[in-house]
Amino acid sequence: MVSISLCMIVKDEEQVLHRCLSCVSHIVDEIVIVDTGSRDGTKNIARSFTNRVYDFEWIDDFAAARNYAFSLASKDYILWLDADDVLLENDQQKLRHLKDTLDPSTDSVTMLYHLRTDEYGNVTFSLRRNRLVKRSRDYRWIGAVHEYLEVYGNIIHSDVAITHASSEIDTDSGRNLRIYKRLEASGEAFTPRDLFYYANEWKDHRNFRKAIEYYEKFLETQSGWIEDVLAACSRLADCHHELGDAQASFEASVRSLQYAAPRPEFCCRIGYRFLEKGDYTTAVFWYTLATGLELPADHMGFQNASFHTWLPHLQLAVCYDRIGKYELANEHNEKALSYRPEDATMLANREYFRNRLHPNENDL
Repeated sequence: MVSISLCMIVKDEEQVLHRCLSCVSHIVDEIVIVDTGSRDGTKNIARSFTNRVYDFEWIDDFAAARNYAFSLASKDYILWLDADDVLLENDQQKLRHLKDTLDPSTDSVTMLYHLRTDEYGNVTFSLRRNRLVKRSRDYRWIGAVHEYLEVYGNIIHSDVAITHASSEIDTDSGRNLRIYKRLEASGEAFTPRDLFYYANEWKDHRNFRKAIEYYEKFLETQSGWIEDVLAACSRLADCHHELGDAQASFEASVRSLQYAAPRPEFCCRIGYRFLEKGDYTTAVFWYTLATGLELPADHMGFQNASFHTWLPHLQLAVCYDRIGKYELANEHNEKALSYRPEDATMLANREYFRNRLHPNENDL
């Protein structure tokens, strides 16, 4: 059995830190907490779990803080979490089993990161991250903002999931944007990844024209990670939509086909444009394609399962209804309901199609 150091950086996390540490403290062998300037009770909570609580002067550099935390670890492997992350009970069991059975030749273990779920428990937005890494490999974090862990070697993909469960309060929503703006003003040379995440910050702050500018700069480099490239196309489509330019939004979705085979999200986006135009046959083609394009379990990029599950089936129900193919419309509405069994719109559709297909039943 391998040993594990949990390494975290925190600041003003008193609302969520106890919840995070409680779900993992009984599994790891060591907890290292690096505080970057808390003014609340964060450090007191941390000390109730570990005596290894350290201060790090904040220098607008997340990688520097994480690398310092990693340097303090002493066990075989390092697990990293953010304070608003949790392991649900089933995933705690999976992590314990992983710890008991992990081959020591493993350099890194990826875990699912569930960022968003719907009211039915379906994961609607997720990705994979390298979460558990061999300490002796001395992997380094890179990037002042939206930092990433540079990992190579023998990597395995686990079924352990970390669930993001943020608090209601965002302590500093403008922090990342301020850091990027300062770096830009200082003449810092941005990598393609920096340009992508800088664009994301502008989008999150609803400055869609600035976001478009930096997504375009990112794509012009022609050297970004393919998953970021596709995400940039998606977010360009969102920005143009917010600015009321439906054609530019559509073109951003089609642009994704230059870079990779069709993905479910873009099939749905393209399908919706044809549905809006009343070209239901073409819309059916794209939505049907979306239903058969589930990404592999070890996919490292962002995933929104809605785009290959209930959403295209619901839209297929709409399309087939518009062209009078009610049996097909009903079949797809039922498939959509299998993912969202209490969805009011789909339940209303069920009644509508029942009346369409069996108009005389209510007269009995």
